[in-house]
Amino acid sequence: MNESTPTYWDYLALPELLNAQSGLGDGDIGPDELHFIIVHQAYELWFKLVLSQVRLARDHLALPEVPEEAVPSVVHHLNRVNEIMRLLVDQMKVMETLTPLDFLDFRDKLVPSSGFQSFQMRELEILLGLEESQRLHYGKVNPLTHIKKLAATSPGGAMAWGRIEAAREEVSLREAVHRWLYRTPIQGSTPEIAGDEQVVTQFLQDYLDRGAESRNIQADRLASLSEDPEAVRARFAAMGESTRAFMMAEDVKAEPSQIARIRRIRAALLFVESYRELPLLAWPRLLVDTVVELEEQIVIWRHRHARMVERLIGRRVGTGGSAGVAYLDKTTAYRVFPELWAVRSMLSPRRARPDVRNPEVYAFRETIGKP
Repeated sequence: MNESTPTYWDYLALPELLNAQSGLGDGDIGPDELHFIIVHQAYELWFKLVLSQVRLARDHLALPEVPEEAVPSVVHHLNRVNEIMRLLVDQMKVMETLTPLDFLDFRDKLVPSSGFQSFQMRELEILLGLEESQRLHYGKVNPLTHIKKLAATSPGGAMAWGRIEAAREEVSLREAVHRWLYRTPIQGSTPEIAGDEQVVTQFLQDYLDRGAESRNIQADRLASLSEDPEAVRARFAAMGESTRAFMMAEDVKAEPSQIARIRRIRAALLFVESYRELPLLAWPRLLVDTVVELEEQIVIWRHRHARMVERLIGRRVGTGGSAGVAYLDKTTAYRVFPELWAVRSMLSPRRARPDVRNPEVYAFRETIGKP
C-alpha cells in the first residue's frame, strides 16, 4: 500500500492514542491501573464531544433571530448529549469492576491529582451557565482557582486555564435559551410589538387567577379529609403566594427593565408548557424538554459518580484533599436551569387555562406555492 494512502489507524491516530496510557511514566503499570486510566480517558473524550454539541446548540439559539427550522437542529444536538450522558452513567459499571483493594494498590500515586482537575467538566459547567456564586468549594479551595494556580507551573495547567478563561467569555447555553424564550410569542404578542408588556402581565394574571380557583377547590377537598385542615389550606396558600412571586418576578432584585425581561422569559416558559399542543409550539416544547433532560442526566451522572466513588473508597479524603464523597453529593444540588424545573410546579390543568388569544399565530403555516 502506498504510504500516502490513508489507513484506519492513521485516521484515528491509533498509534498515538494507544500509547497514551503510561500514567505518570514511572514504570510499568498493572492491569488495574491501565483499566483506571482508560476509563477516565474515555470520559474525557466523551466530554470533548459533549462540549462540541452544546456549543453547536448554543450557537443556534444565540442568534438574534432563531429560524423555526433551526430548532430541530438544536434538539438533535442536545439529544446526542443526553445519550452520551446515559452512556457515561453506564460506564460507571465498568469502573466498578475495580475493587477497593485494587485501587488502593496505586491510589497513592495520584496524590495530589484529582478528578476536580477535569478542566473539561469545569468548562462544561461554565458553558451550560453555572454561576460562580453557585460553585461549591472543597474546604477553602475553589476548583477554578486551583487550576489557575497550576497554570503557573504546568503546561497542561496553562492549557486548562486558557480553556476555562475562554469559556467564561462565551455566551452560555442558559443565556442563549433565555434569549430564545424571551422572543416567544405570548398570546400572539412579541417583544417588539407595542403593548407587549401589558399582554404578558395580563396573561400571567389570568393564568394565576384561574390557577388559584383550581387550587382552592383542591385545598377544600383535602382539608375536609384532614385532621389539620388549616395546615392544609396554609400550605396551598403558601404555594399560591410563591407561584405569584415567581411568575411576576417579584423575587428578583434588579432594574425594572431586567425584571420585565425575566418576567417575560418565565411567562414564555409557562405558555410553552401550558399550550404545548399548539402546532407552532411543537418543536419549542421539545427543546424545553430536551434541556430539562440534559440537566436531569447530569444530575444523575453526578449522583452515580458519587456512589461509584463511595463504593471504591468509602468516605476517605479525596486524593486532592477534598471531603471526597461528601463534596460530590453536594454537587447534585446544582441547577443551571432552575426556572425550567420551577414552572412545572406552577402549571394548571388544561381546564383551568386561559383561552389562547390570536390562535392563528400558532397554527400550521400554509405551504408557499401550494396549488
